[in-house]
Parts: sequence; structure tokens; C-alpha cells
Amino acid sequence: MSTESTSSDLHADMQRLIADYVRGTAEVDAALAAIPAAALDARIDGEWSARMVVHHLADSETNSYVRLRRLLAEEPGTAIQGYDEARWALTPALGYETAPIEESLAVFRAVRAASTSVLMGLTVDDLARHGVHTESGTYTLLDWLRIYAAHALEHAQQMRAAAAGL
Repeated sequence: MSTESTSSDLHADMQRLIADYVRGTAEVDAALAAIPAAALDARIDGEWSARMVVHHLADSETNSYVRLRRLLAEEPGTAIQGYDEARWALTPALGYETAPIEESLAVFRAVRAASTSVLMGLTVDDLARHGVHTESGTYTLLDWLRIYAAHALEHAQQMRAAAAGL
């Protein structure tokens, strides 16, 4: 395969991933719209409730925001900090099981919108920029894009499944 077709394929993949990333906000909103307020705390098979998912999305998105910017602005090999998502969910002061979701939804939407603006300016060459994730090792901007393009979509599906199981 020629370098030109490889670059073209990578560009198409990048555009598809960005489109999925952008779609994630609407999918989360649609999933939440299908869940009655009284069911926000329902948990199916030990999964997080919709309330917990929303708080997780806000925390995850803010972590991803920093990671994206570090990958673009700092020297190759910069440290990309992991975090213990399950521990955050169990930390009472963070309110995963009790706090209203409106503020976390606003954070999720705003941070995702700000990151979308950055993604719209990416080049194929940017996808190779890399750091070292504290938990998983080498971490490229393409890895970041693949993870976060799917993340909100997966959680929207999780909320839909929980609502269907009620």
C-alpha cells in the first residue's frame, strides 16, 4: 500500500472518529431523555446507574481534555496521568450516587465542545504525537481519539440498556 493511500485511509479514519466523538453528546442526551427521573438511580447487574454514568462522563471528559492538550503541546513522551475511575465513583464527596446531574452534564457538554474545536484542527501527522500513560504505556493521539470517540457512545448504550431493563 502506498504512503499516499495509507495517509488517505488514516485521514478518513480520523474524520469518522471525530464524527463519533461529536455524536457522543447527542447520544448521551437522547439516552437520558428516555430515562424517567425516578429511574436515574436504577442499577442493572451491578452496572453504574445513569446518575453515576453522568458524573463519570464529566470526570472522564475533564481528564481527557488535559490529555489531549498535553499530547499536542508537550514534548513526545510526556506523562499522561491515569486515574482510578472506580475509586472516584466510590468517593462520597464526589457525589456519584447522590448529586444532581445537571452540573456534571454541563461540564461534559462544555468540555466535549472545547475538545471538538481542537479536533477539528488536527492533521494526520498529529495522530502520531505520543505520551506515556501511567497505566498503559505509550499513548498516541490516535489512541486518545479511538478511546474517547467510543466512550460516550458506549455509556449512552449502557444507559439505554438499563432503561430497557426497568
